[in-house]
Order: sequence, then C-alpha cells, then structure tokens
Amino acid sequence: MTGLFQAESFGAAQREFHCEDIRYRVVRSARRKRVGLVMTAAGVEVRLPMRCAERHGHDFLRANLAWVRRQLQQRQARQDEIPQYQYRFGAHLPWLGAMLPVQRAPAASAGAIVAGDAIRVYTRSLAPDADQLQDALERLYKREAQALLEQKSRAHAARIGEQIASVAVRRTRSKWGHCTSDRRLQYNWLVCQAPEAVVDYLVAHEVSHLRHMNHSPDFWALVGAHCPGYRELRCWLRNNGHRLVL
Repeated sequence: MTGLFQAESFGAAQREFHCEDIRYRVVRSARRKRVGLVMTAAGVEVRLPMRCAERHGHDFLRANLAWVRRQLQQRQARQDEIPQYQYRFGAHLPWLGAMLPVQRAPAASAGAIVAGDAIRVYTRSLAPDADQLQDALERLYKREAQALLEQKSRAHAARIGEQIASVAVRRTRSKWGHCTSDRRLQYNWLVCQAPEAVVDYLVAHEVSHLRHMNHSPDFWALVGAHCPGYRELRCWLRNNGHRLVL
C-alpha cells in the first residue's frame, strides 16, 4: 500500500497507521455494522466491524483523505481560537460573558466572584505563581458556578412544576449538561464563562428533561416556552463552547 505503514500497536482491537500525512488508528467494534471514520479527541479513527477485513478500512481512509484533512484543519482552527489566559493579578477572565479583572481579595472574604466588578481571589501569597493562582481560580469558579446553577435550576424547575434530586458541577469533555433518570442534574462549570442568556438556555434544556427524557417536539416546545431564543443560544454554545476554558 503506497504511503501506508504500521506505526504502532495498541493490541488486538486497535492499531495505528499512517497514510501520507494522516495518522490514524484502526479500531474494531462488535456493535459496528459498516466501516466508518470518526474524529476523536485522540485523532482519526477508522472503525471496523469485527469480521471486516482490515484492508477495507485502509481503502476507506484513502478514499476520504480530503474529508479527513478538512476535519483536521477545522479542528486546528478551533484550537487556535482557544484563549490563552494569563494567571496573575490584573489579568482579565470571563464570567457570565463579561471580562473581569482578577484582583486579590482581603483575607476575610475568602474570595468571591463579583459580576460586573471583578474576580476577587484570596491567596496566602501576595504574588502567587501562575499555577497557584490558576488552582485558586478553578476552585472559585467551581464554587460560584455550583451556587449559580443550583439556584437557576431549582427556580426553573419550580416554574414548570418539577422536582430536582440534586445539582452537581464538574469539568466534562463532551457535554455541557446532563439529566439522569433519577432527576439529578449535572453541568460543566465552565459554562458560567458564557453570557448569562446561554447559561439560562442550558438550565432550561436540562430542567426540561425532568419532564421529557428525550429531544422530542414536546421537549423543545417546553424549552421554547421558557427560553424563546433557545435556537440562537444553542448555536452560540455549539460554536463558541471550545473557547470556554480556564
């Protein structure tokens, strides 16, 4: 196979190859019915049914090289858009869509985000290094996001007559929010960097799942009844979510 060679082995189910300038893995799956290409966080994957000859995966990759290159270029362009923040007093960071200066808070305050004013962080050191300040900021964002998202979620649930079992925040890779069948809500706390209207849309989306555990027309009607501009806000999160980092 011209331009193709085995680069590295990942066991029986995964092997890695190059085709021209494209590095990719071949992954077999018992659930897959046909050959497919998937762009993952780790890179390009050619996915095969268990009984499919490996050569079909290589042929499929070569036949779709132009598509793969476009996907990788788009991914790199999105990567280049990710902000590179400085972690020091005097720098600016986003909170609910506003860029707020990072200031050292008095010891008694224990640090608090003040929307429209500043992000105030208490650290023992008068001049903390970037890692120390970033850690303090992450704890602060997580705490403030927990309080904000819980308050918004419970208020919205009350408006539609539903009950929430719990609200939690964590840093997730693939989802901004999640509602479980036992009525537990979970959010990615980084969403609180987005404009507040986007946060309100995400809350309306997840709380609506308390009534409709699907994305049926009834579900979207409920979201739209309480968040009329949800389509634009949903697009904002899809197009700008990769910029929400800390």
